[in-house]
Amino acid sequence: MIVPTYKNYINGEWVASQSGEVFEKRNPADSDDLIAYFQKSNQADVDGAVAAARAAYDAWRLVPAPRRAEILYRVAQILAERKLAYARDMTREMGKVLAEAEGDVQEAIDMGYLMAGEGRRLFGQTTPSELRDKFAMSVRQPIGVSAMITAWNFPIAVPSWKILPALVCGNTVVFKPAEEAPLCGVNFVQAFVDAGLPKGVLNLVTGDGPGTGAPLVAHPDVRVVSFTGSTETGRRVNETCAPTFKKVHLEMGGKNPILVMDDARLELAVEGAVWGGFGTTGQRCTAASRMIVHERIYRTFVDRFVERAKALRVGSGLDPNIEMGPVISEAQLAKVMQYVEVGKQEGATLAAGGSRLTGEAHARGFFHEPTIFVDVDRRMRIAREEIFGPVVSVIPCRSLEDGIDIANDVAYGLSAAIYTQNINNAFTAMRDIDTGICYVNAPTIGAEVHLPFGGTKATGNGHREAGVAALDVFSEWKTVYVDFSGRLQRAQMDLEEI
Repeated sequence: MIVPTYKNYINGEWVASQSGEVFEKRNPADSDDLIAYFQKSNQADVDGAVAAARAAYDAWRLVPAPRRAEILYRVAQILAERKLAYARDMTREMGKVLAEAEGDVQEAIDMGYLMAGEGRRLFGQTTPSELRDKFAMSVRQPIGVSAMITAWNFPIAVPSWKILPALVCGNTVVFKPAEEAPLCGVNFVQAFVDAGLPKGVLNLVTGDGPGTGAPLVAHPDVRVVSFTGSTETGRRVNETCAPTFKKVHLEMGGKNPILVMDDARLELAVEGAVWGGFGTTGQRCTAASRMIVHERIYRTFVDRFVERAKALRVGSGLDPNIEMGPVISEAQLAKVMQYVEVGKQEGATLAAGGSRLTGEAHARGFFHEPTIFVDVDRRMRIAREEIFGPVVSVIPCRSLEDGIDIANDVAYGLSAAIYTQNINNAFTAMRDIDTGICYVNAPTIGAEVHLPFGGTKATGNGHREAGVAALDVFSEWKTVYVDFSGRLQRAQMDLEEI
């Protein structure tokens, strides 16, 4: 079998890296499955991609926004046609089960149609002027070359949240996908190529963080950086961009809680906990890694949750009967296993899982059992630090107020949920939980593209992805005044008497 080698996409051409080096990508469910080789890009490749984006910017920004949107609409159509093929590549490349991978591509389809619609909107404001014979309005304007650095866990959805709004606003883009999921990045860019996007408007460079991502972030001609990844790396991105005042959007970690009150529909809450905790093998920034359960129903909830988790079928996501796939890499698996040991040492009770899976079906992959710790104290590391794997802590609470206090007592603030039949409890939680997203009677995962996505505290820096909020990251406001009085009018000084 011939293993393909994929190239960078720079200025409308698929080209090899000037480094002359490539890296391999293997299936995390089967390390014998070598998927492809990809370019190990360096500073020279980044320079070429940024130069292409800068050269294309002046023409692209003047293309009427509705025409830009027509290309994005075609991208969405192409993604819809290739949904299953791209989803299969995604499952093979990063491990999530096929149904989840199809959902990932569907998010990009939805985002394409949404942003195509914004090409005929991109609303500003028109307001009355305080002076006679004067018109006042504001308009959105593009910023310039945008650098997109994305995560591997949603390797088509997350790029779509960034690239599509950037393009409809009139920016040009250099895209570095996660080195763990470069094929999805190639596939996503191919949809734009086939939709007829002009050369240089979107460029792709593959590689790792130090060799490719860092020089892209630091490049003087990059005006916007949008990053999804760890809080530690996001902090370095922010520090790099600060001296040149680049616009920076950061989407980082989470330690998301589900509150289960004593009046909750228990089976519904258990199903939400299973999906929230073990969907995408717990490798979501929105994963529900903390269950905060009212003490009156604590033992009943734990028994049912543990029973469901132990019954989950773990294996290759290409198997339609499988419910949870592998962890992304050997290094991430080692991190998960280390946190399991931390939980044991801290005195939490291991109620389910806790081990690497090593049977015949799992021997060549990075599989870990769905793992549940119970009787967890909020001060334990497993209850405070992001693990990014199939490990869930169950913490008792005495009341709604106690549960909200526990929920807020972490560095992150991305997503939260509450299960209750009490409308007063629901609205109190929606108001008082310090997160950017809040669900009632649903788990912490499952965002929709027409609403803002993002979090508070160490989760991000205040910007939002998806919805029309994404336009604020990739555009600047320009206020315009038109004086048609034919004479000098001085604002705040020449006001007429009524």
